[in-house]
Amino acid sequence: MEPPVFLAALLIFVGIPAFTVLRLARLRAARPQSLPADTAERLEAVERRVEDLQQELAETQERLDFAERLLSKAREERRIGS
Repeated sequence: MEPPVFLAALLIFVGIPAFTVLRLARLRAARPQSLPADTAERLEAVERRVEDLQQELAETQERLDFAERLLSKAREERRIGS
């Protein structure tokens, strides 16, 4: 994989989720110990959404891996066929 593509993929699939997790951890650490019921429900909804996004990200990474394998295989076949 070419370095710019690898760096972009690394940023997208590692950097952004890591940044999000850190931000959520900071928010959670800074919150008061007793939250109003509405705030707790909203936070739980956000946490569920983050879990959904993590699942979607995992599926996207699997698809990206598959596409990379196909492209690599096609390049290899063209190189051998030339």
